[in-house]
Amino acid sequence: MENNLTKIDEIKDALNARFQEREAEIEAILVAALARQHILMIGPAGTAKSALVMELSKMIQGTKYFQWLLTRFSTPEELFGPLSLKDLEQGVYKRNTKNKMPEAHVAFLDEIFKANSAILNSLLTLLNERVFYNDGAPVQVPLMSVIGASNEFPEDGEGLEALFDRFLLRFEVDYIADEANFIAMMKDSGQHQQMPTMTLEELIDLQHLTDQVAIQDDVYTALVKIRNELRDEGIRPSDRRFKQSLSLLQARALINKRKTVLTEDLILLEHSLWETTDQKEAVCIIVRKHAQDALVRTLDSLKHEAKDIFERVRKDQSAEYGMEASQKLKKLEADLDQLKARHEGRGEEIDTVLLKVKSMQQELAVHSMYDGETGQDTSGIYYRM
Repeated sequence: MENNLTKIDEIKDALNARFQEREAEIEAILVAALARQHILMIGPAGTAKSALVMELSKMIQGTKYFQWLLTRFSTPEELFGPLSLKDLEQGVYKRNTKNKMPEAHVAFLDEIFKANSAILNSLLTLLNERVFYNDGAPVQVPLMSVIGASNEFPEDGEGLEALFDRFLLRFEVDYIADEANFIAMMKDSGQHQQMPTMTLEELIDLQHLTDQVAIQDDVYTALVKIRNELRDEGIRPSDRRFKQSLSLLQARALINKRKTVLTEDLILLEHSLWETTDQKEAVCIIVRKHAQDALVRTLDSLKHEAKDIFERVRKDQSAEYGMEASQKLKKLEADLDQLKARHEGRGEEIDTVLLKVKSMQQELAVHSMYDGETGQDTSGIYYRM
């Protein structure tokens, strides 16, 4: 197991080196592969959605990969194969599925919400039940994970709610934001390194291990609390979605080399339990509250407080508030020092926040100045930001 998990780490690191600002999506795709679930990526063209999935498929040797761009005019033949003329002569309505989606282990469907009614029913059954009906006979398919992509969410009234629901993980992706990462992408950083691989059999072994990861009672308790708080907000994920999400938690635990799901693994559900973009913020707040322990919540609160102080300094550059901001940051530093004394063994987490607070303090320069013309003391804060 350790060897296979090491390979997963190597694959994740290699993909992160090649695809800038896609860490969360890369981990989610690997989680989906281990959990045998589907993932949806929504964002503009040119955000490396298909390139990422194609690269991963190459790294898992022995997998059959299927990729297709759907349009309003796509036909069932494009996804599921043409009718066999030989069988048709005998009155048998059977498709030749060779090199098509029913024989794939991993599939990438671009512009998935362009799927029309002629395709939709077969696609829904394929995604949910892993079954393809050929000439009326159910055929079990080897499909592990479908990665869907779209430039936009489906609109109300298009009849695509069931298809949207089939994707247990949902991510919104955008263009690279950080300038250094943009430059790294332009320079093709990581493009020429030798990519690690694993076999299909090794992936299947990890999938079986994922099923064996234990889930503690406190995780179930946290899920009940999340469910109740989401209901209070008018957000009602289905029982099926909650049940399926357990496999995501098990896969995340395994990727982190654990045999037990912890409450921290619940963080992944912020990408699973929302139905509309309007619900995302509420879902994130509720999930994060239950996915983090008390120390992490305290550190998050202190980080946000420091950020608020610093943002206000940018807007209010008066001497009065400058002195107040400096005092508040010193107080936060003292609070963090006390936390560090109380939480031995977790100093590294606390130091990360402490360094940020100290960096903010260094940005504030206190100078006493004397205005010779007015004779007034104009002590103030000057900012190097």
